[in-house]
Amino acid sequence: MVDYSVWDHIEVSDDEDETHPNIDTASLFRWRHQARVERMEQFQKEKEELDKGCRECKRKVAECQRKLKELEVAEPKGGQAEVQRLQAEAQQLRKEEKSWEQKLDELRKKERNMPWNVDTLSKDGFSKSVFNIKPDKEEDSEEQKEQKHKTFVEKYEKQIKHFGMLRRWDDSQKYLSENPHLVCEETANYLVIWCIDLEVEEKCALMEQVAHQTIVMQFILELAKSLKVDPRACFRQFFTKIKTADQQYMEGFTDELESFKERVRGRAKVRIEKAMKEYEEEERKKRLGPGGLDPVEVYEALPVELQKCFDIKDVQMLQDTISKMDPTEAKYHMQRCIDSGLWVPNAKAAGGQEKGEDEAPASDPVGEARKGRVEEEEKGNI
Repeated sequence: MVDYSVWDHIEVSDDEDETHPNIDTASLFRWRHQARVERMEQFQKEKEELDKGCRECKRKVAECQRKLKELEVAEPKGGQAEVQRLQAEAQQLRKEEKSWEQKLDELRKKERNMPWNVDTLSKDGFSKSVFNIKPDKEEDSEEQKEQKHKTFVEKYEKQIKHFGMLRRWDDSQKYLSENPHLVCEETANYLVIWCIDLEVEEKCALMEQVAHQTIVMQFILELAKSLKVDPRACFRQFFTKIKTADQQYMEGFTDELESFKERVRGRAKVRIEKAMKEYEEEERKKRLGPGGLDPVEVYEALPVELQKCFDIKDVQMLQDTISKMDPTEAKYHMQRCIDSGLWVPNAKAAGGQEKGEDEAPASDPVGEARKGRVEEEEKGNI
């Protein structure tokens, strides 16, 4: 026969009580439940305090016994007063321990006699939730991504370019259905780079066509990311949506396409500027003279009078101009001309010796100018 006495001490749940029509039932149930929860919290707090006091008392008893044992080992015969004191303390602690345990027993008995309610009637035996989610793959390193892209492009470059040249939605969908391996990040990355290359080559119309297909691929990838599926499983869904799209969706697609074209033009401009700077730097290095100076920069820094001498290539005019300048300034400019290769010392003398000439024109305009200035001063003195 089944014993139903266990159900005799159950506190009736709030929603089963009958209340007076003039009483707000919901508020009454809430107050009752709140009062019961507060009583349970107070009881639990009292239980924790008793348990903590009992553990502390047991720790003190163990500490006192340890001291007694150490004292008996260290001084078997001496220290009787300390031993007696510790024994008395241990005895007192045991009484306190017994008192704590008695209080705990009474509290447990009181807990067993407490009626059950909706909060204590049952407890979770275990709680576990299992979700069958595919774990995220580890992010590839930059070297791995680069190698993967290179291998993919070498294998499918022709097919990617064919897709980039398509114009109609149906043609694109059909081609991707026949070549689903193209629906991936590598295809989108290749199309982006191709767009920049076309803009650099000033093939603007072709760039805009490829840019359209680039945005198509990027929208497919974004759709797959939002749905958390493989891109190859949702590209048909994209084409169905884009062909029947409302005005807002099409405006979003068009805005993204125009923004992408602007970014491509900006990247192409930066690439061209970088290439021009590299070309100019290479040309400048080729122009450097024996002293490591750029002849163009040196020429532009010369006074106007010296620039005219180099423009008409008149040595005598150069000597006359230098003779009128400050010697320090003239030497500075001429040394820079030599270091940049604008002026080659003894060039005519070397050429004259090769041709068998007895004499060659002077190739040091600074020295010749100084010599002429001294001769004029001597004539003036005479």
